[in-house]
Amino acid sequence: MATPRTDPLTLDVIELIGGVVARYHEEYDRAASAHALTGAQARVLGLLSLEPMPMRRIARRLKCEPSNVTGIIDRLELRGLVERRPDPADRRVKLAAATEEGTSTARQLRDALDFAREPLAELTVAERTLLRDLLRRMLGTEPEL
Repeated sequence: MATPRTDPLTLDVIELIGGVVARYHEEYDRAASAHALTGAQARVLGLLSLEPMPMRRIARRLKCEPSNVTGIIDRLELRGLVERRPDPADRRVKLAAATEEGTSTARQLRDALDFAREPLAELTVAERTLLRDLLRRMLGTEPEL
């Protein structure tokens, strides 16, 4: 009998997830390059368009070193897409925040990602909710109640 790690269903799911991830990255990189951004710059801009955050939190979200984030923020800041500002809760901490132009660019990037949106639109709300909840569970990012 196959173990859960090698059973055909698990292997099929792994392969399908890999395909989704690869297509997402291809489309994301293509959308980013249309705005003369790298994929990493576009991902940071996307995060900051949702809320300002300190660079350490950005690094945790992207699973990279804070020094890498500093370079990305520097380049986005030079383009007028991001700004640094003091954290109102702790003025010793600097937050990176999307500018109005940065928020607009992030929105355009999200709008260009048809690959994931179109197939998801064919699922019912219940199916999308179940998929979201299963993915959160797999990633260990279930929301706190």
